Amino acid sequence: MPDIAVVDYGMGNLRSVAKALRFVAPGRTIVVSSDAATIRDSERVVLPGQSAMPDCIRCVNDSGLREVVLAAARDRPFLGICLGLQMLFEDSEEGPTPGLSVLAGHIVRFRDAAMRGANGGRLKVPHMGWSPVRRVGQHPLWDGIDDGSRFYFAHSYYPVPDDADATAATVAYPTAFTCAIARANIFAVQFHPEKSHRAGLQLLSNFVAWNGRL
Repeated sequence: MPDIAVVDYGMGNLRSVAKALRFVAPGRTIVVSSDAATIRDSERVVLPGQSAMPDCIRCVNDSGLREVVLAAARDRPFLGICLGLQMLFEDSEEGPTPGLSVLAGHIVRFRDAAMRGANGGRLKVPHMGWSPVRRVGQHPLWDGIDDGSRFYFAHSYYPVPDDADATAATVAYPTAFTCAIARANIFAVQFHPEKSHRAGLQLLSNFVAWNGRL
């Protein structure tokens, strides 16, 4: 039985996520898998993603992994990364595209008219680069990570959860929005921990140790 399965649905930064997990957990069995039975038998599941929401959802559906991903999101420690966070919501303006509806809420695009920095200059979309993340409340995955630590982002869309209590962190670009969510056994982030050096590796290490409870 694998300790951690990184879901391979044909898209996403699978290898870099798996490499980072193996670095922080050298004694664990970590697999990149497109096999439903392997994912079903894993103690923890990671759903990564990059590129476009319509393509990611189509690939999850076409791969036959939709149901096993939904099952994993119900009953074991589950980590969503970037598009892996966005797919958990009901729908996205990108497409528009229906999501997996694990979480109530929507994915919206940055509004061009609002993309002004403190000095009045235009901010680029996508939001790409390092930004300080502000924690909301306590969670085991924040252990050992200073509030305001910088994580790496690369996205044009972001989550707006219906339940404000699901927000585990925010980032400002230019105004604050949800960049991490936590609900029961699910933790998901808009940024890329596998590209975020010490803070990102600490978050992944915390996920490996997490029992799926708050």
